[in-house]
Amino acid sequence: MDIEKLIAEITDEILSKVSSEKNSRSEQAGEMDIAGYLDDTLLKADAVPEQVTAICKEAKEYKTASVCVNSWYVPLVAKELEGSGVKTCCVIGFPLGACSANAKSAETFEAVQKGAEEVDMVVNIGAVKAGDWQYVKQDIEGVVAAAGKALVKVIIETCLLTDEEKVKVCTVAKLAGADFVKTSTGFSTGGATVEDIRLMRRTVGSDMGVKASGGIRDYQTAKAMIDAGATRIGTSSAKGILAGAPGNQ
Repeated sequence: MDIEKLIAEITDEILSKVSSEKNSRSEQAGEMDIAGYLDDTLLKADAVPEQVTAICKEAKEYKTASVCVNSWYVPLVAKELEGSGVKTCCVIGFPLGACSANAKSAETFEAVQKGAEEVDMVVNIGAVKAGDWQYVKQDIEGVVAAAGKALVKVIIETCLLTDEEKVKVCTVAKLAGADFVKTSTGFSTGGATVEDIRLMRRTVGSDMGVKASGGIRDYQTAKAMIDAGATRIGTSSAKGILAGAPGNQ
């Protein structure tokens, strides 16, 4: 079966199931140690080393899942986090995803060599909109191959896609061997929504991660994303989220 036909069949099945479940209630998690869900994030173009060092200190204090930065800062973050259990994460092809597949794989390889343990790549959104699924798959596969043992998250920029496109690109990311799908860069027209997390989780099933990012600044929003199926939260407001957690108020 060719990839276009497979994607179409999976998309029809997922959208049909989602339509029939729109009025159903999602299962909610109880109180949780939310710090372990957080990717403590600093992606501003004008971020300086002192700010990166500070966010690493914060992440170690709170025991977040990772610190996510632009790839230039990977060596600094890896050094600051060594032995802490907090992972070094960086973005690839950020924030537009419009560079070549070779450029993304090269950036990934260098980042992993310098200490990145997780990479968040931006999918080629133009190729998604054009329905060029062979290219989208090859783009992701190149990063997965270059990453080796490092975990790969695929940013699909949900705010720019239809529900059908979201299902299709999540399906392709899974076929390409990625570990996670992720909602947003935080640099486009919108961020994560509960509805998108539910759709993405329904699409990829239980054996793949779903990361919510963009606009998540408080505990209640983060918990709502987790209740909807997110297994990781990208945020530049980790301290604020944790301050609102039960027991910290």
